[in-house]
Amino acid sequence: MEGTPVKEWLTARELAAEALPDMPETERGVQMLAERLGWADSMAYVRNRAARGGGLEFHINLLPPVARLEYERRHRQIVRPEPQPQPEIVLGEGLTDRAARERDARLAIVAAFEAFSQGQRLGDAARSQIFVDRYNLGAIAVDPWIRETVRSLSKRTLARWRSAKFMGRADRLAVDRSAARKGKGVLDTAAGGRLRNFVLALIAHQPLLTAAQVRVQCGAEFGRELIDHETGSILALPPVRTFQHWLKTLKETEKVLLTRLSDPNRYRSNMAPSGTGTYRWVRQPNTLWMIDASPVDALCIDGRHTIYACIDIATRRTVFYVSRTPRAAAVGMLMRKAILAWGVPQKVKTDNGSDFVANETKRLMASLGIEMELSDAYSPQQKAHVESVIKTFQHGCAALLPGFVGHSVADRKRLEDRKTFAQRLGEETAETFGVSLTGEELQRIVDQWAETIYARTPHSGLKGATPADMAAGSAATIRTVDERALDILVMPVAEGGIRKVTRLGIRVDHRHYQIGEADVGQRVLVRMDPMDAGRVLAFDADDGRFVGIGKCAELSGHHPSTLVKARKELVNERYRAASKHVRAEIKRLVRGPALINKALEFAAQTVPNVVALPKREERHETPAIAAALDASARPTSAPRAMDARTAALHAELTAAPIAVEAGDKVRPLRRQETSHQRFRRARDLEARRAAGEALSEDEAFWLGGYSAGPEYRAMRAVYEDAGGEQLR
Repeated sequence: MEGTPVKEWLTARELAAEALPDMPETERGVQMLAERLGWADSMAYVRNRAARGGGLEFHINLLPPVARLEYERRHRQIVRPEPQPQPEIVLGEGLTDRAARERDARLAIVAAFEAFSQGQRLGDAARSQIFVDRYNLGAIAVDPWIRETVRSLSKRTLARWRSAKFMGRADRLAVDRSAARKGKGVLDTAAGGRLRNFVLALIAHQPLLTAAQVRVQCGAEFGRELIDHETGSILALPPVRTFQHWLKTLKETEKVLLTRLSDPNRYRSNMAPSGTGTYRWVRQPNTLWMIDASPVDALCIDGRHTIYACIDIATRRTVFYVSRTPRAAAVGMLMRKAILAWGVPQKVKTDNGSDFVANETKRLMASLGIEMELSDAYSPQQKAHVESVIKTFQHGCAALLPGFVGHSVADRKRLEDRKTFAQRLGEETAETFGVSLTGEELQRIVDQWAETIYARTPHSGLKGATPADMAAGSAATIRTVDERALDILVMPVAEGGIRKVTRLGIRVDHRHYQIGEADVGQRVLVRMDPMDAGRVLAFDADDGRFVGIGKCAELSGHHPSTLVKARKELVNERYRAASKHVRAEIKRLVRGPALINKALEFAAQTVPNVVALPKREERHETPAIAAALDASARPTSAPRAMDARTAALHAELTAAPIAVEAGDKVRPLRRQETSHQRFRRARDLEARRAAGEALSEDEAFWLGGYSAGPEYRAMRAVYEDAGGEQLR
């Protein structure tokens, strides 16, 4: 129980001062009444007064019933229900407001009776009768809404309410007779509730259907007879009037559901759960931007344009860009404009529009080191700041523009209706709405509005400060980008972006662009110059470095042969220096030791210093091996003596190596035969063979291998070109 605290212990003087009914009004009279009734014999209700002067204090339970009730009425002004332990009391689910009000009022009356009964020595029936009588007379102090809900009371009703509370069944105290049949009619329960869902689908799909049309559709779907699941009886399809009343109630009770199904934008704006302060953590400028786009609610001479908006969450500064059509290039121009004005942001949030998720937009964000965050599909509330800015622009700026067409179809109809039919007859849309602005003029007006009006208007999200004040008062560091580099990064990328350089250059829109600095086979990212269709910029597709500028002969006004010649000169110049060093290395390799010798020497250095143990051997013999041994034992003819020239050449080639001193050691230097010497030796052997002279086995073997090699063919070609002159 909640109420004003009551003083329960009183002296005889205080009781006399109360002037209660059935009680003396003097201190002596009260003392004599206490002696006559024997109050002093009740040790539980009499105590010594602790204050100075002593005496006795009496508990209010000793007072006569009427005096006690009057005392309670005076000092206990408001009686409210005690908080009920929720787990122990069944409060019911789905109660209407009226039923919940009935339940709470009855619980309050039961709590008032319990407070009234405290300390009473009367029986339950007597206390109930006295409480009911005094409640009906208005002598029980309760809140006005309780008395308005329960105007009269009986002992039986009070007993029933007390029993329901004691049993933990507070839901039995909730009664709403107007809702007793709510949701239980034949149209609600027919076909197990499918008819109700069918009608909800009809209304959501076509909100303008009349009750008669809904009745026809229900008859076609479920037949002319319906089963009442409440009673099990079969009833005829209700008349149109019943459908009218039922549809009115259904639309009211399912308003949120129908709005969500038929008008998602209105549901998100007015009914969907939402919160505030989601981005209060953003305190520094350029921490988070939001960007979005929407058609301008005004027409221009060159058509209807799209407004792109960017807002800095911390300062609420806004930049707008007007574009003829929604595309990724417009997003790039919006970002360029905002970055030049504010600096580079850390994060940009946008929706899943095609112009925002395009590869060109993602590439721009990555090139600038900006984190890109996408909101969930069909969730504009996740970027409510920029949505609000666009709405502010439409109502605060677009509504004042010549050519304003309204914010909705209904607005546009009202604007069209301003003129009579005769005035509008034969008029074009531009004439009807007074269109006079071009896209460039619209951009200029939008920039002025954002700078002079929006930026200077106090913002509730900034606690009354203006966006201009917030931006001016910030001391945060601004990251800047050179405008020339930014201009290149926002250039539109060729379709597909990546091209592979061929002998003809790169191909863009069925035309070839010559890039002198690019190598054949190199993959490049191509950016189109919006100011010159015949010019492109190429960047390496792997590391992003600038490769060169490409020119198209057809679009740049140059002759194709001129561009090809210039490309060849650039390529030759680039490779001339590199090839010079490579050619020198090739010459050194040709003149130096053979590659096989270097390989063998390197392998010899890596052979492990391990001595293998001798293996057991046994002679293997076959008839063929025996025959070969017999042939080798026979004497062979002595080799033919060499002539003087061949002997001299042989002596030169087989001369002992020359010893060269190297520090304290002497190492042999193997004499190497030059290519001219080898070719001269081969020519001599060929001359001997041509003269009928028999060559030795070693000479014939060497000549056969050498004449089949590339050196012999090359030296022979040189020899023949020289007119057959012998090489020396």
